[in-house]
Amino acid sequence: MGRILVADDEPKLGRVVAEMLSLEGHDVRRVSGGAQAVAELQRSGVDVVITDLKMPEVDGMAVLAEALRLESPPAVIVMTGHATTESAVEAMKGGAADYLTKPFAMDELRLRVRRLCDQRLAVQRSEQLVDRLTPALVGESPRMQEVLAAARKVAPTSTTVLLLGESGTGKSQVARRIHYQSAVSGGPLVEVHCAALPETLLEGELFGHEKGAFTGAQQRRAGHLAAAEGGTLFLDEIGEVTPSTQVKLLRFLQDRTYTPLGTTTAHPANVRVIAATNRDLDEAVAAGAFREDFYYRLNVFTIVVPPLRERREDILPLTHRFLAGRGIPPEKLAPAAEERLLHHPWPGNVRELENALERALILAGEERVQPQHFGPIAGGARARNLAGELLVEGFELDAFERELLATALARAGGNKSAAARLLGISRRRLYSRLESLNRADEPEDELQASVAGGRRSPGA
Repeated sequence: MGRILVADDEPKLGRVVAEMLSLEGHDVRRVSGGAQAVAELQRSGVDVVITDLKMPEVDGMAVLAEALRLESPPAVIVMTGHATTESAVEAMKGGAADYLTKPFAMDELRLRVRRLCDQRLAVQRSEQLVDRLTPALVGESPRMQEVLAAARKVAPTSTTVLLLGESGTGKSQVARRIHYQSAVSGGPLVEVHCAALPETLLEGELFGHEKGAFTGAQQRRAGHLAAAEGGTLFLDEIGEVTPSTQVKLLRFLQDRTYTPLGTTTAHPANVRVIAATNRDLDEAVAAGAFREDFYYRLNVFTIVVPPLRERREDILPLTHRFLAGRGIPPEKLAPAAEERLLHHPWPGNVRELENALERALILAGEERVQPQHFGPIAGGARARNLAGELLVEGFELDAFERELLATALARAGGNKSAAARLLGISRRRLYSRLESLNRADEPEDELQASVAGGRRSPGA
C-alpha cells in the first residue's frame, strides 16, 4: 500500500476519499487546500497526490508543479468538474499521471490509486535491483548526474547505446544500469569483451557456428547473440573489432538477423545492443581503422562517462562505498589520507582508486590509513614531496616493500596468485621482487620461505 496525500477544499469529498483509501490500507493524509498540500510535500514523501484542480490561492496546477520538483516525484491525480476538462488535459500534458471528472465512482479512484502505487513500487524495486547489481556506480557529481539522467531516459527504449570514456571509468556499470532499467531487464545480459578474443574466435563466439565450420569445430554451438535473445548484448571495447567483424555486426544492426559460421541460414534476434570503447572512434574512422557506416549505426545515443579527475566530488563517496562493502567504517581513513585521494590525478580512474585502497588497507593493517599508505599512487611533485617526507623519517624502500609483500601474502593466506592480485601486479613480478629482496636475507627469512613454498606449489 502507498502513502497518499488528498488535497480538496470541499471538506465532504476530501473526507470520503481519505476514508475510502484508508480502508484500502493506504497511509492517507488529508489537507483542505493547495498551500497546505505544498507544505506537506516539502515535509514528507508521498507516493500519490490526489488534488482538486480548482482551489483558491494555490490551485492544483501549483501542487502538481511542486510535486514534480521533488527528487522522487509522486504520481499526481487531478480531480476536475465537467466545465474544466480542458484544464485537466493541460495538467496531463504538464506531468499529471491521471485525472478524474467529478462526479466519479469511488471504485474507479480506488483502482487508479492502486495501479499508480503498484507502478511506483515496481520502479523502486527496479532501482534497488540496479543499485545491488551496479554497486560501484556513484554519481554525486554534476557530470555523473548527467550520465545517470541520460541512462534513465534511454533505458526504456530499444535504441542502440554507445558508451565512450577512458578505461576504468565505469562504462560497464552504466551498461548494466541501462539493462536493468529497461523493458528487457528480465532477459539475459550477455557481456562480451571484444579485445580479449582474436578475430577468428570472436565471430564464432558472437554468431555461433555449425559443426565443421572451421578446424576444431567438433559440434554446433550457439553464440552470444543467441544467448542474449530477449535481453541485452553488451559489446565492451568495440573499437578493437576488426573491419570484417564490423561488417557482420553492421548487418545485424540493420536488419536484426545474423548468420552463424558454416551456414547460409539467417536467424532473427530480438536483442538490444550496448557498445563501449575507450578509443576515439572519430579518429579511428578518419584513419580508416573503423568503418564509418558501422560507427553511425552504433552512434545512435551516445553517453560519455567522464574520467574520475573530472568528477572529484565522487572520489570520497566511491571510497566510502568501497570501504562499506568490506564492512569498514569511513573513519578508517585519516583526514590527511582523504586529502591525498582528492589530489591524485587518477589516470586509471575508478579501477585505480579501488586498487589503491586495497593496497592501503593491507599496509595499514589494524591502524588508521595514513597518507604514506598511498605512497605508490602519488605522482609528480606530490610524489617528490612524499619521498622527501619519508626519507626524513628514515624511510627505507626495501623495508617498505618487504612489509607490503609480507602483508599481502599474509592477507592472501600464503597464496601467491591472490597476493599478486591484491598488489595489482603479475604473479611473475611478485616472485621476481621476492627473490630480489631475499638475496640479501638470512635463509630463515619469512619471505624466502614463501618463495620456496611457491616453487614447491606452482599452482598456489
